[in-house]
Amino acid sequence: MRTIVMKFGGTSVDGAERIAGVADIARDFFAGKLPHAAQAERRLVIVVSAFSGVTDALVKAARSAAARDEQTFRQVAQDLRQKHWKAIDTLIPFGDRQADLRAQVEALVSGFENLCRAITILGELTPRGLDAVVSLGERLSARIVAAALIERGIPSEAIEATRLIVTDDCFGEAAPQLETTRQKTHEVLLPLLEQGRVAAVTGFIGATADGVTSTLGRGGSDYSAAILGNCLDSDEIWIWTDVNGVLTADPRIVPEAHTLPRISYNEAAELSYFGAKVLHPKTMSPAMEKHIPIRILNTFEPLQLGTVVNTNEGNGHAVKAITAIRDLSLVTVEGRGMMGVPGIAAKVFSAVAHEGISVLMISQASSEQSICFVIRQQDSKRAIASLNHTFELELARRDVDRIGAQNDVAIVAVVGAGMRGAPGIGAKVFGALERCGINVVSMAQGSSEYNMSLAVAQQDAHNAVRAIHQEFEL
Repeated sequence: MRTIVMKFGGTSVDGAERIAGVADIARDFFAGKLPHAAQAERRLVIVVSAFSGVTDALVKAARSAAARDEQTFRQVAQDLRQKHWKAIDTLIPFGDRQADLRAQVEALVSGFENLCRAITILGELTPRGLDAVVSLGERLSARIVAAALIERGIPSEAIEATRLIVTDDCFGEAAPQLETTRQKTHEVLLPLLEQGRVAAVTGFIGATADGVTSTLGRGGSDYSAAILGNCLDSDEIWIWTDVNGVLTADPRIVPEAHTLPRISYNEAAELSYFGAKVLHPKTMSPAMEKHIPIRILNTFEPLQLGTVVNTNEGNGHAVKAITAIRDLSLVTVEGRGMMGVPGIAAKVFSAVAHEGISVLMISQASSEQSICFVIRQQDSKRAIASLNHTFELELARRDVDRIGAQNDVAIVAVVGAGMRGAPGIGAKVFGALERCGINVVSMAQGSSEYNMSLAVAQQDAHNAVRAIHQEFEL
């Protein structure tokens, strides 16, 4: 008997019609009607996100409560009641089950209001408090999805991931403790699955060893599915989203972009890191550990085959896909006094790390006269201030001549396992950009050769993606 873990994102569960679609997919899965599901597959875990937009509303409510605004969270609470009650009224016929589900929603939303009142009184929002607030969205949606499955004749139970996924106490970006999680997952989920029931599990959230609610970071429901897939030794992990798998480029930029039938874990990780929104960057690791294929499918076109992510790296193309991240800054630290001085790079990145800023790309001249790196533009001022403070003495002595930032930069990433050892890839990339008159500000390529990253002016990013896509005839 095979086990499949499916994850449905916010757009897939946003309201009654879409939840009904999720229930239909589950029904067709058990009936063997999906092109990627044999009828023998009988064990199913569904991981759900919050309704679309709910997490953002909860964050806004919590932050306004910390500013002693009592109106915003009350309005959010009322909106949540109406949105979820409307879905319940449409999906569940009037009766005891509907009344019970409405009561559960009321209890959860009332708890949210009480928590926001406490935040208002304190005038402070801690990461732990924010996690407690934002977990509400998934807790609401899991209950409604489970009820919709039952209405389709599929035995189901809503399970809060606080009972399954054990994390550290790094609230807002918690790391799972896999061994403890595996034990709890077996204790809670296996008996349910063996009874033929579907577990509708809250994505994005977990709990510390002390039982305090934590979250895995924004977009973490993909990660939740991969963690549970790992712990259950599932046969596949299916990520249901609103596109037909991983595309060769963003179709809004490149209309002729098409779905890739198969990519490797490493290629998927590179694409997700460099702007492709199909998968959370951390999703690959738990799946790779157990060699579990990930299948990316479209909730709204469930008969499409989508993209399979596994260990296979070959499809005849050196380059698989092109992606881009915008709204970035290129920060440069340069000076003749840096040459041959040990520890300069360590000081640069320690200063940036001290501000909690993530570096997307690094390039360093072999002469060691300059180090440049790319960060989110919104972090640029903090990074420059931290660097100026860290190198105050070196700037005074002129060992460091300049610390500055170029804003409105984008990274264009060229990704493909076939690039490894293939001659002429760089020449084709730069030739395509030269013909379009696009200047490369900086570049980096990892030793794995899965990815070539180019920093260009933001205004040139879309043209760069189109030119490279056309050059490689993707």
